[in-house]
Amino acid sequence: MSLKRTPLNAAHRAMGAKMVDFGGWDMPVNYGSQIDEHHQVRNDCGMFDVSHMRVVDIKGNGARSFLRFLLANNVDKLTQPGKALYSCMLLENGGVIDDLIVYFMSEDWFRIVVNAGTADKDIAWMKQQAAEFKGRLLSGDAAVALSPSGGKLDRGVPQLVITDHPELAMIAVQGPNARSKVWDALPGSQELTERLIPFSAVEMGTMFIARTGYTGEDGFEVMIPAKAAPYFWPTLAEKGVKPIGLGARDTLRLEAGMNLYGQDMDETTSPLEAGLAWTVDLKSERDFIGKAALLANPPARKLVGLVLLDRGVLRGHQQVHCAQGVGEITSGSFSPTLNQSIALARVPKEVQIGDRVQVAIRDKMLAAKVVKYPFARNGKAVVSL
Repeated sequence: MSLKRTPLNAAHRAMGAKMVDFGGWDMPVNYGSQIDEHHQVRNDCGMFDVSHMRVVDIKGNGARSFLRFLLANNVDKLTQPGKALYSCMLLENGGVIDDLIVYFMSEDWFRIVVNAGTADKDIAWMKQQAAEFKGRLLSGDAAVALSPSGGKLDRGVPQLVITDHPELAMIAVQGPNARSKVWDALPGSQELTERLIPFSAVEMGTMFIARTGYTGEDGFEVMIPAKAAPYFWPTLAEKGVKPIGLGARDTLRLEAGMNLYGQDMDETTSPLEAGLAWTVDLKSERDFIGKAALLANPPARKLVGLVLLDRGVLRGHQQVHCAQGVGEITSGSFSPTLNQSIALARVPKEVQIGDRVQVAIRDKMLAAKVVKYPFARNGKAVVSL
């Protein structure tokens, strides 16, 4: 089976990228030095091809009420057009189907960006739940479908249209100089986006520009027609924006303490055990898929940061031996910013920040310290060693 390709595949190869199979996609892992690419983003800016991710629009009356039921975080927090919210989408058992970003554009239009590896599954789940949600309303079970005002849906039974957009590419430009260089490359964008606050978005013709990212740095994620992407990419390069591969993207997101689906969480993991309790609304009366399971199963584990004190490299699935029991590293790597090995690990909930633990690496037990993540943000190390 041949690998899927983004619209920028030829551009990556022309720039000398090392290409790898990433979840069935032919993607650039680096363009030379992964560490140099990492520092490029922390100190200046770089661009990432994230066109393998999928854009999904939910349109129609009742869109907000449906998302109140579908997502663990509460879309009622979204009141200003363009504002975004990070959330998990859960199974009934509380496991994570995917983590995603949802943008509120109008009461009839919410835009969602989902992960590449879960996109088809996510869309099928959304459509299945939309049908069941509508059925529950028609049967008179409105407990899960209250509007923000506390009554029934404002405009009757929802007429939802769920559409994915494989015809859109996405380019992320991240780093302290990212915004100014996007403004240079995209005439007219500064006026529209200069006052855009973090975690919000605006339309610009056929483009959708969001002040979001996955690196712990400022910048934009630009959704653009696939046919236009091969022109925008070299325009950014002409303005001094360097291409960055998946290798540096992973160390950047790990330093920023951001979860990676399939490693730090999955369908067998509760968001409460993945460091994502802040994204789960258990306080309001609103019901959502997976809520009952989360309430019935208090977390026995939690996600913490680790910094290796001995020489070595922390990797996923290595066992973490704590005084309170055994845990496991979910994501680990060498941190170019800290110049030390770091990790996210799921450990017994009794483990505390500052504890010393032992990590089993090959046939050795190496010392590590439990720290509060993120490890680095805005170009600097922020973890306390």
